[in-house]
Amino acid sequence: MPIFEIFKQTISALWDTKLRSFLTMFGIIWGITSVILLVGLGIGFGIDQRNHLRSIGTDIAICFGGKTAMPFGGYAAGRNVALTLDDAIAIREGAPLILHVSPELRRTVTEVSRWNAASRAVRGVWPDYQAFRSLHVELGRVMTAEDERDGARVVLLGAESNRQLFPGKPAIGESLTIAGYPYTVIGVLASKEQNGSYGSGPDNSQLFVPFSSMERDFPPNDKGDFPGIVSNIVVQPVSAAVHVAALHEVRHILGDRHHFDPADLDAVWVWDTLEGAQFTDNIFHAMTVFFAAVALLTLALGGIGVMNIMLVAVSERTREIGVRKALGATAVDIRRQFLVESAIITLVSGTLGLLSGVGIIVTMRLVPLPEFLPHPVISATAIIASLVTLAAITVTAGTYPALRAANLTPIECLRTD
Repeated sequence: MPIFEIFKQTISALWDTKLRSFLTMFGIIWGITSVILLVGLGIGFGIDQRNHLRSIGTDIAICFGGKTAMPFGGYAAGRNVALTLDDAIAIREGAPLILHVSPELRRTVTEVSRWNAASRAVRGVWPDYQAFRSLHVELGRVMTAEDERDGARVVLLGAESNRQLFPGKPAIGESLTIAGYPYTVIGVLASKEQNGSYGSGPDNSQLFVPFSSMERDFPPNDKGDFPGIVSNIVVQPVSAAVHVAALHEVRHILGDRHHFDPADLDAVWVWDTLEGAQFTDNIFHAMTVFFAAVALLTLALGGIGVMNIMLVAVSERTREIGVRKALGATAVDIRRQFLVESAIITLVSGTLGLLSGVGIIVTMRLVPLPEFLPHPVISATAIIASLVTLAAITVTAGTYPALRAANLTPIECLRTD
């Protein structure tokens, strides 16, 4: 029988059992849609988290002083290690794998403008800090090397700090009293989505001043009797490929200066954002694989529904099969007819599911979504996996019913009521 004639018969049979056919095809449609949508959401979550982590800084590590856990070079264990400005200078001059470095001072003080007052965290940093910590100026300018060299009393405002201290007012060029000292606002930072931070909270809520200015005017209270102590040191390797080697350089330099074993991880605690990003990637990769497995299982269950409807079709059309065999149809003809019918059901359902899944993702990318829900991504891998699974369903769901129909004898079929 020609393929076109088989196609007509299949459409006619599906139309005669509209509800049953729709429910069967819906299983395939929903399965394909689930694979594309769930994998797309999993990839979207991963991208979203990487972007949020990147807002903390681009491939950076934050070093904090700790306490030695082992004796070294005649020094006992349990000594406090306090990082200093000279440590940052030594890293800058003696670590070729470190691209940028900045010491950091952190303190919460009072700020007073002409319109409002606040008590927010201030960070004193070197100018390089602004680039590798992803501090982007929306208005005004960034701090410069001249500002640091001259100890200029200039300040950058985080987005939230600007809204509180200068509510609806222009801030650039305005005077802002910080801990009793007059500072000039030179820039307002662009608002950033940030799902992590260290020290005093997210960047939106803070103020940034030159390190030299803060060290002179209002250093942190915990500096003690040792001049030059810093809150932490932030470093950026020359590339992600040498990230581990660069941090080894930093540990060796600090170990030589503070007399501890570079292998003593407690002496200097390091928050490695690259390591955190890789850990996050692994979590969301596993989540995406799980989503894909659940969706493919849903698609496989849809295939069972196709096999079920084909078996029902064989039972309902037993006399038709007998008449066709009595008129000369071979087992191959019967088998081919039911295989083609199964293929038409799965292919039509698969096409609709593919269009549905891609359409939903395209729609979600065009509309604003809640902050907790990322924009999904159309994954070629998910589409290919769906099509491969669909092909397997086409073969397996149609083969058994087709063989069962082909093996019926004319006499057996004609005896059926």
